[in-house]
Amino acid sequence: MNLYAVDAVILRLLGHPQQGWIDLQKDKFTRIEYLYKLTTAKAATHTVTLIPGETTVVFLEQIAQQLTLDPLKLKTAYADASDISEGMLVPDSYSIPKSINEEKLIKFLLNESGRKQKELSNKLLGHYNQAEWLQLVTLSSVIQKEAASVEDMPMVSSVIQNRLKKNMRLQMDGTLNYGKYSHQKVTAARIRSDQTSYNTYKHRGLPDFPVCNVSYEALDAALHPKRTDYLYFVRGKDGEHVYTSYFSTHHKNIVNATK
Repeated sequence: MNLYAVDAVILRLLGHPQQGWIDLQKDKFTRIEYLYKLTTAKAATHTVTLIPGETTVVFLEQIAQQLTLDPLKLKTAYADASDISEGMLVPDSYSIPKSINEEKLIKFLLNESGRKQKELSNKLLGHYNQAEWLQLVTLSSVIQKEAASVEDMPMVSSVIQNRLKKNMRLQMDGTLNYGKYSHQKVTAARIRSDQTSYNTYKHRGLPDFPVCNVSYEALDAALHPKRTDYLYFVRGKDGEHVYTSYFSTHHKNIVNATK
């Protein structure tokens, strides 16, 4: 229905139009009924939130439960819509229509995230190139998984980039927290058995794809690492990372952290 100047006057008298998706409950209205509904109808939406560092698989399982959707259909719709399995969603809160189906939800999330990614890329890089952006997200995802806090991210970034420059394996547990393993403790058996590029104990360089969906802070840390010569870190008893440039000191730090 088109709105004219007189409608704007009527809307001001009735109130303010609701934002987002609203439930009008029926298809046909008089003009006044329609304008009244715009100002009084309840929002017909759910809010879903993607937390930075979460993997797409786990996120889809969570929103399937929240919105009473089929998790398999959601995952299939995502696989059909995106050639890249991880890192294509932007952590944020999304307002989702209550009546949406699995295919439309995935299309909505990818379209919104694609728009936000281009905005972030233009802000951080001054341009958008899909391949370059994917590489940045991949690096950022390792930082996201490994950092003890937002403040810790530039330090973790420095270690990752120092090790890459020396052609050292990253040897980071966080890279093995991909997909369905997002919240699982990484064991020695897992390190021995995992043959994917996410296993940075076996494979040099970054994983082939992002480990998780990343925050702005992780992206910024990837572009602006601290200037250090650190090559090692371990989480101390207080939950904060202890850094060093020497393996002998790193070994002592590990011992101290486990006492």
